[in-house]
Amino acid sequence: MRLSDAPKGAHAVVQSVSDAHPADPIAQRLRDLGFVAGEPVRLVARGPLGGDPLLIQIGTTRFALRKTEAARVEVFVGGAA
Repeated sequence: MRLSDAPKGAHAVVQSVSDAHPADPIAQRLRDLGFVAGEPVRLVARGPLGGDPLLIQIGTTRFALRKTEAARVEVFVGGAA
């Protein structure tokens, strides 16, 4: 499942980050921020109306991601956080 499709409050584990094209700087930045395989994440909140941005938590750090950015992160929902 994509992180952008996870339900609010969901605990998940990162499986991978997909590159939109070779040398994708956004995908690399997500990896640099800690979106790596095996890392527990949680979808804390969604923005109003269209649900953009998403508030994502990794450990004690929170990130606001656009839905298009979160869609690059494949997760397994139901993992421990």
